[in-house]
Amino acid sequence: MFRGEVAVEYESTLERDFILREEFSLAVLGIVPQPCQIEYRAHSGRKHVYTPDFLIYYRLGSRSYEDYPKPVLIEVKPAAEWRKHWRQWLPKWKAAYAYAKQQGWEFHIRDESRIRDQALQNITFLSRYKRMVFPAEESQAIVETVEQMGTVTVDYLLARHFMGIYRTEGIAHLWHLLATRKLDCDISQSLSNHTELWVPHDE
Repeated sequence: MFRGEVAVEYESTLERDFILREEFSLAVLGIVPQPCQIEYRAHSGRKHVYTPDFLIYYRLGSRSYEDYPKPVLIEVKPAAEWRKHWRQWLPKWKAAYAYAKQQGWEFHIRDESRIRDQALQNITFLSRYKRMVFPAEESQAIVETVEQMGTVTVDYLLARHFMGIYRTEGIAHLWHLLATRKLDCDISQSLSNHTELWVPHDE
């Protein structure tokens, strides 16, 4: 379930991992699996129908409507496959690019180099803390501290809210707040006591 609301089907573990990354991103508004069918001609001249894997919609955030983030049509494909078959698949990808441009979208191909990275490692690590339960008042106090400070390190929050024997529990609590998106960070960087945290606002 995408954010516990909508079921998003996938056909491979690479597609699953792509969905996990998109779900974590607060900039992503929604994801539509197999959103359209695109006709194209192969090198042989025969007509075929191509169905891209996903369509990603993004939040407007602070951007103006003239500068809205374009939806992105996505094909998820292992690098070894597209490198082997790129000549054969080029006509359908050209058709997808043209179709996306016509719709006001973009078209991108994603392989493991853009999916199975440090960000995914962090998201997978944080997932084990997502369903943990902590006192709501403690969570609120942590979030208020971060709100007041603007940006603060994990180490600072541990020293302020979880002294001594409570430090281990405090680390789990902070990872929980990250996993549940009450706090945010640069997820592309390794998580540590030096990780800077901030309170996410509506994108």
